[in-house]
Amino acid sequence: MHNGLIVRLKATVTLKQRCAASGAIEKRIVGSKSCKKDRQYHVQIQSAQGGKSCGGSLINTRWVITASHCSKSLEQDIAPAQQFTYRDDEEKAHDIMLIKLTEDVSAKLPTIKLPPLADCKRPEAGQQVEVGGWGAKKADVLSDKTPQTLKCASTDMTACTENDKPGSSYVSSEDTTMCAFRSGVEACFGDAGSAVEYNNLLHGIVVSDPVDKCANPIVMADICHYRAWIDETMKKNP
Repeated sequence: MHNGLIVRLKATVTLKQRCAASGAIEKRIVGSKSCKKDRQYHVQIQSAQGGKSCGGSLINTRWVITASHCSKSLEQDIAPAQQFTYRDDEEKAHDIMLIKLTEDVSAKLPTIKLPPLADCKRPEAGQQVEVGGWGAKKADVLSDKTPQTLKCASTDMTACTENDKPGSSYVSSEDTTMCAFRSGVEACFGDAGSAVEYNNLLHGIVVSDPVDKCANPIVMADICHYRAWIDETMKKNP
């Protein structure tokens, strides 16, 4: 039997997106509180058969952006034109992916805007960013029950260390990866792929080495590095 992903929107709209099931242990935000209504662009991506989940962000009525490792599986049941992982000039994969939904969602649903292409700069060290996820309350508990509460938290940009990298299957460098730290705020099970917001714009995607622990600092893909690719991909696949 083929596997699938369910893309769940906060506004109780459920879309079935044919895609590969995730077998990795993902992460959920710890040290968080309930999100405001304008943060409801967050989506939850999970296997149609249940199990581990990821986060993602609705950037318009047809497209979701998430971490590429959320689609890992031995077999896939999706047309190649529906999911897009960034690959560099050497054809090496980066941990960022666009998913094209099979139909438009309601224009009334919140989306998050991308930074302007011509003036996209990552937040500087010390600046506060917002992260969101589906909210495990304890770092050491992983339930098979799908979390129903979207949680948000504030954290601060910081320098990455040698150990702050996405999974080894993906390219990572100072140009592609950024980090954030605040005591008590962690990305934990279920949060991979979730948005990092700065000045009301999407500036990062939570990525992490998929190990059985929570991540602090939180490691993120820098949207500005991929900004042109995002526009080009959506334009080529209307």
